[in-house]
Amino acid sequence: MRLPSLSVALALVNSSLALPQTAQPVDDVSSRAAAVKEAFSHAWDGYMKYAFPHDELHPISNGYGDSRNGWGASAVDALSTAIVMRNATIVNQILNHIAQIDYSKTSDTVSLFETTIRYLGGMLSGYDLLKGPAADLVKDSTKVDMLLKQSKTLGDVLKFAFDTPSGVPYNNINITSHGNDGATTNGLAVTGTLVLEWTRLSDLTGDQEYAKLSQRAESYLLAPQPSSGEPFPGLVGSQISIQTGQFTDGFVSWNGGSDSFYEYLLKMYVYDPKRFATYKDRWVAAAESSIDHLASHPESRPDLTFLATYNQGSLGLSSQHLACFDGGSFLLGGTVLDRTDLIDFGLQLVDGCAETYHQTLTGIGPESFGWDANSVPDDQKELYERAGFYVQSGAYILRPEVIESFYYAYRVTGKKEYRDWVWNAFVNINNYCRTGSGFAGLTDVNAADGGGRYDNQESFLFAEVMKYAYLTHAPEDEWQVQRGDGNKFVFNTEAHPVRVHHT
Repeated sequence: MRLPSLSVALALVNSSLALPQTAQPVDDVSSRAAAVKEAFSHAWDGYMKYAFPHDELHPISNGYGDSRNGWGASAVDALSTAIVMRNATIVNQILNHIAQIDYSKTSDTVSLFETTIRYLGGMLSGYDLLKGPAADLVKDSTKVDMLLKQSKTLGDVLKFAFDTPSGVPYNNINITSHGNDGATTNGLAVTGTLVLEWTRLSDLTGDQEYAKLSQRAESYLLAPQPSSGEPFPGLVGSQISIQTGQFTDGFVSWNGGSDSFYEYLLKMYVYDPKRFATYKDRWVAAAESSIDHLASHPESRPDLTFLATYNQGSLGLSSQHLACFDGGSFLLGGTVLDRTDLIDFGLQLVDGCAETYHQTLTGIGPESFGWDANSVPDDQKELYERAGFYVQSGAYILRPEVIESFYYAYRVTGKKEYRDWVWNAFVNINNYCRTGSGFAGLTDVNAADGGGRYDNQESFLFAEVMKYAYLTHAPEDEWQVQRGDGNKFVFNTEAHPVRVHHT
């Protein structure tokens, strides 16, 4: 789950900006990889010039924002991508910055979830990569050791969030006063997308406190109570009581707010199949129930498959760009568990999300879309009949999930078609979102020019969009997703590769 930087006032800027065109349609894989590297460096150089050490660049006004605690989110999020691109200069710039971060100080309310997946995940991934297959990039080992020390410091700063009657944490916390926002519930994804990073922190430091805290919170999600919180086997509600750990609803979704809970069930098993077999069983139950109960086909395009939402007996025929990681999740599960039925269904989901890109005027998918034949807006009837969906929110804020699933489809099947889909998406993002200093979001992907532009470059552009686009065209390496059960790394939800556990 990756939410937009709502605290940033995003300026809408006229779309008549001159856009540099650098990534030309090329067939040579190494040339494509080089083009992605160039785009990454372009975004990084603009960030360094106009925004560093702040959290994100405003790539139209050449200003900056601090929506992620002011600790330099773009720098930390860029680390693992710079490593897999083997850009030693940028890697060392980022390490020098991380060494200076004071995680005990911020004027902001801190999101436990966002801080975990970006900062903690980014540093742990950097540590695992630089201690392993990319050890040649940094000559000073103390710089690498610093990443683990800073990770432990950050864990110690954040861990008070779990000090609740149930152990289900508060998400929005004040690290200075140890206060919180007074919420009575926490979300499914926000609660269930901590366990990989916090368990890895324990495994690397030998201090089991972090793993125990995150796994205690997760335990309520693995054995949901009351029964109304689990409408179908493995599929659970979206809100959990901080007081009791019980589910307070039965709203089922793979959309934002629930998404990465399901993602991490499987990825914990990839991380350590001995310790987390129960997590895998819960993911399998959720996957099978999704096929049986949530799979939905637009009337105008019955060949397409999307996952609906479910609430109190009714299906909701809408989805989000965020949910389009689902194909990749089914593909990873299918290949790890050697189940062709899950792979086949994952490819159906990939095909559905691919259409949300292929059928828009920019070739980029919308933030949210629907396929309810009774709710098609008059001005989108042609789109619905042709494409099988209509646009609910046409924004694109540099999200990675569709490219992410294309990457998994390519790695699992080896079919060039999926690699080409990644490349086409990258070319379109480069064409429509690129500015003189970075990349800006679009207000309407189905307008000929992408509509207006959002003056914000999310840090996950570095962590995810650029990484998945690069890895799809990059040489074989330990951190690449593997077919079968041979993965040596597993990606957190921010696409930071964490080394799998070895006993």
